[in-house]
Amino acid sequence: MTTPAGTQNGSPRKKLRTHADNKVSVVLGSQWGDEGKGKVVDMLATAADIVCRFQGGNNAGHTVVVGGVEYDFHMLPCSIINKDCQSLIGNGLVVHVPGLFEEIKKNEAKGLTGWESRLLISDKAHMVFDFHQMVDGLQESEKGQGEIGTTKRGIGPAYTSKASRIGIRLGDLVGDFAIFEQKFKSLVEVHKKSYESLVVNVEAELERYRKYADILRPMVVETVSFLHNALKAGKKIMVEGANAAMLDIDFGTYPFVTSSNCSVGGVCTGLGIPPTKIGEVIGVVKAYTTRVGKGPFPTEQTNEIGELLCKRGKEYGVTTGRTRRCGWLDLHFLKYTNMINGYTALAITKLDILDTLPELKIAVKYKLNNKTLDYCPSSSSDWANVEVEYISVPGWQTCTENVREWSALPEAARHYIIQIQEILEVPIKWIGVGKGRESIITIQ
Repeated sequence: MTTPAGTQNGSPRKKLRTHADNKVSVVLGSQWGDEGKGKVVDMLATAADIVCRFQGGNNAGHTVVVGGVEYDFHMLPCSIINKDCQSLIGNGLVVHVPGLFEEIKKNEAKGLTGWESRLLISDKAHMVFDFHQMVDGLQESEKGQGEIGTTKRGIGPAYTSKASRIGIRLGDLVGDFAIFEQKFKSLVEVHKKSYESLVVNVEAELERYRKYADILRPMVVETVSFLHNALKAGKKIMVEGANAAMLDIDFGTYPFVTSSNCSVGGVCTGLGIPPTKIGEVIGVVKAYTTRVGKGPFPTEQTNEIGELLCKRGKEYGVTTGRTRRCGWLDLHFLKYTNMINGYTALAITKLDILDTLPELKIAVKYKLNNKTLDYCPSSSSDWANVEVEYISVPGWQTCTENVREWSALPEAARHYIIQIQEILEVPIKWIGVGKGRESIITIQ
């Protein structure tokens, strides 16, 4: 009986080189989005070779401030500003091509250059068309009082096309255009049968996409092998989440959620990266809680506290401009998102927004029918009946915007951060105290 080459008595002679030590770092939203992930990614991307988006579409909104210039990103990874870093749009996204170019144009006007050589898009990423956006609006209208409050960017309908196996991918667009044309016409007909009021100028759309195909062709690649080869080559890869854990279609406050998995499992399916290659998982947490649109929000403050947080935090959606609902920090559901995502570290953002408050409250427990929960409810009716238990801590009533060292924070602010860390049992490594890239306190 023979043994494999390179072995002795059936045992390997030497350890195979597996590159197991090279892992991807992941940055995820831990609440209902709008936690300031863009700023954290922008900060950490200075040490990355490749930054990837893995789910969602232009329903996301990330703001990055560099050199006093405010950039807004929806589909582009926040790293696109970094001239030494490649930015990758993964297969898990749904891409609205006109919206992508509009986003690029707006940021070019603010100083973004050289993006063409740094942007890669998966050939497996599905496409969002204008008629998907129209359908999104029609579906919301049909729900009446039961509307979810979507961004109407066509994300849900595009993921529906994908799940129904009638979707169109970027690889189709940059491949044989005759096949793309056939698929596009078929997809339009499917939607027109369901929505008689839907009007699509098919020929005009095809002409528009023929031009897009020529521009996109050099950027659309097979990204699974690209990322695996990059890992083998020792490249530093960072993954940027959009939306957030409590908007995850499986684990969020369903049905008031997005249409993709924005928790850590989506990294594997949205990029083709195996679980064994995931290393650090950084959860981004706003120092209070906000939510855009409808859905449960147990710690919401529909009073002067909520108004103050909204005004000081400038809590208006990057994508839609809608006013965000505001409330106290909720550690109960952060424990839940930690169960799912397994954070290795946290970044706390917008601590400075709390500077003027004399007292702060932190939600630490949920009760339902007089029973303490160790999980988050799964039904809307249970969410509506949740009772919240708080602890109160003193505020610091001192400006923290210019603080850059942990020791220079007011004692009450340090106590607030320590409380969060002790209750969640996850180390806090970064604290944001302002908009800019430089407004970060790093805890060693």
